[in-house]
Amino acid sequence: MRFYSVAERVAFLVTLIAVLVLALLPVPRLNEYGIDVGFHYDKLNHASAFAVLTFLGGLGWPDRKARLIVFLALVGAAIEVLQGTALIARDLDVFDWVADCVGMACGLVAVISMNWILQRRG
Repeated sequence: MRFYSVAERVAFLVTLIAVLVLALLPVPRLNEYGIDVGFHYDKLNHASAFAVLTFLGGLGWPDRKARLIVFLALVGAAIEVLQGTALIARDLDVFDWVADCVGMACGLVAVISMNWILQRRG
């Protein structure tokens, strides 16, 4: 295993935890803690978070991209279902999940491009 794949795996896990915390904290708690991270357009937040997760995961587990995409798609769907519960009291929006999937596609293109460039350099 390459050293940097360990760093990328750790970065993926830390980013995943951060995304889950930001996605699952009720909005009043985010405001209470003074957390205002991201873009003002919610779909862009979703797409960028999942693009970064896919990119880091694709670098950390280069031979498991299909599993990574399935895992992240399930995580995105679970986030939306949980956001729709009374406990979290945020909006369940299927288009947020679509934005997650668009982000995953962008992250996948980026990681495939990066791997291609690295292989060509030798």
